[in-house]
Amino acid sequence: MNNNGLLFIIAAPSGCGKTSLIKALIEKIDNLCVSVSHTTRTPRHGEVHGKDYFFISKEEFDQINNNNGFIESAQVFDNYYGSAKQTIENLLIDNQDVILEIDWQGARQIKKSFQKIISIFIIPPSIEILKERLTDRGQDDPIIVNRRMQDAVSEMQHYDEFDYLVINDDFDIALDDLSAIILSQRLNISQQTNKHPDLLKTLSK
Repeated sequence: MNNNGLLFIIAAPSGCGKTSLIKALIEKIDNLCVSVSHTTRTPRHGEVHGKDYFFISKEEFDQINNNNGFIESAQVFDNYYGSAKQTIENLLIDNQDVILEIDWQGARQIKKSFQKIISIFIIPPSIEILKERLTDRGQDDPIIVNRRMQDAVSEMQHYDEFDYLVINDDFDIALDDLSAIILSQRLNISQQTNKHPDLLKTLSK
């Protein structure tokens, strides 16, 4: 695709603060948005259809998936998630920088379709703190917390498949790290050449 928008993948195990960090990142940096994914899971308290996720049935999900409408899809626990290809392409063509909040499996799928991708993996400062955060959320019973911990250990084995690694020990520092990655990518030669062709032409005469 010919576009000026950048596509960022941000992945992390459950409990690493990914959603909160991305929300703060969107508020901090202009011209940056999150591609809203589709999911078959039930909305949590406070989540809004079309803002947090597109909450759909398994039948609706299968229909979109069978028509190749998802650029990536994955099963997480007992639910399905997918990113709509057309939504992402439209945002990139409109010069929006886009964040995809997905897991390592989705990242692998997207890398097959997009060449220009910046991938970031977020980890906790320790296993003990991750379990503490999952427990303190109070959203799940101990059985679910233990299952999420097992999945987190499995997910973190794939950290080296990403371009950047951010440790969320201190929220503000992790947010600054994410901001630095995004702003530096906007200044690379390819992006600057695409965005300022007239200026560069006059300066190189």
